[in-house]
Amino acid sequence: MNEHTPLHDLLTFLRFPSVSTEPRNADDVRSCAGWLANKLAAMGLHARVIPTDGHPIVLAKSEVKPELKTILIYGHYDVQPVDPLDQWEHPPFEPRVKDGIITARGATDNKGQILSHVLGVQETLQKEGELPVNVIFLIEGEEEIGSPNLTPFLKEYQDELKCDVVVISDTGMIAPGIPTFTYGLRGVSCLEFTVKGPSHDLHSGIFGGTIANPAAVISKMIASLHDENGKVAIEGFYDEVKAPEEWEREGWKKLPVHESEFQELTDVPELYGEKGYSGFERTWIRPTAEVNGLYSGYQGEGSKTIVPSTATAKLSFRLVPDQDCLKILELAEAHLKKHCPPSVTLEIERQHSGNAYLVDPQSGFGKAATEAAKEAFPGADPALIREGGSIPIVAEFKNILGVDTLLFGLALPDARCHSPNENFPVANFEGGMRLNQCMLKHLAAV
Repeated sequence: MNEHTPLHDLLTFLRFPSVSTEPRNADDVRSCAGWLANKLAAMGLHARVIPTDGHPIVLAKSEVKPELKTILIYGHYDVQPVDPLDQWEHPPFEPRVKDGIITARGATDNKGQILSHVLGVQETLQKEGELPVNVIFLIEGEEEIGSPNLTPFLKEYQDELKCDVVVISDTGMIAPGIPTFTYGLRGVSCLEFTVKGPSHDLHSGIFGGTIANPAAVISKMIASLHDENGKVAIEGFYDEVKAPEEWEREGWKKLPVHESEFQELTDVPELYGEKGYSGFERTWIRPTAEVNGLYSGYQGEGSKTIVPSTATAKLSFRLVPDQDCLKILELAEAHLKKHCPPSVTLEIERQHSGNAYLVDPQSGFGKAATEAAKEAFPGADPALIREGGSIPIVAEFKNILGVDTLLFGLALPDARCHSPNENFPVANFEGGMRLNQCMLKHLAAV
């Protein structure tokens, strides 16, 4: 393969096992940041790798022209862990291209998407010799662990990061070929809780029925999170939920996709969720409570008749405007304590959180971005949607830098982000490069 092609660059980028959550990959994360900074510098940008208390941040800037608008493009070079490894069709950091599909960890989330913007800028510089706007690239290595060092970085480098708007491609397209403007993201709050019973595992024949079983207790506590209609049963959980506008719900009914695709993609017998809402609405405008992990007792083959000493569950709450992520953690903790019996003890550990985000798609920048998407992906009107995922740092861009964020995703529904065999179509990678060039041109004219 030609070493000077965009695809070659992406495959090289994907070979770095930049798993931010694994300490053993710390050197790989740093090496990936170094490669990315060198790529940006070779394009003519002023690029550097800036250390943090965790993984480094790559910051690159074009030549500043005061008369031009400044666009900050954000992304991340860290990726999710690869487990379960045995479900991958090939090693996750040995990218393959087959039938126009790139498969590798990070292919979509977020290396393919952010590199399409990088290479879009490169093509503009090669063709035009200059950019229609000032560009700042801010690419971090800790998004997959909640961006713990990015907020302090934004505050410290606030003057250097001054911009008119932020652009991110770390969301999805509702269907192939349909450009998708995501103007809302759900927030997130996470916690882990452990139920502790006896000081050690016990013989279930001798002690069963006399000692509370932490696995059984935690199961009841988890079951208490929802009522029979799929609604979250935590007291006060919905108090601050902001209802969607009528034009939103009407527009979503006209989207050229059907919620049955959720079922087809996931191979479930039927869809489930809060009654009174469509599948899209449950994902985009309703808050949820999910169990992300659950473990207790013997995990090997065959039987081991014990009363386990502990049981642990990991929970995440996806939030909508105007829920406060920290208040939700308080409410969740109160609920768990209320439903924990006195026969066991309860330990709760808070984890990362961030508030929901909403921007007006009819603003000047919003309209310009929509026009850019129509130009980059001709033949289909852009879909205006919210998305169920979370990018907590988007709210911080608003709080600290005082600017809105435009989210144009390139991931398809079957991209398998966070799962084995993550993938990204070459066509979407190339489309992202076009989108970058069209977007910078249209944003420059606002």
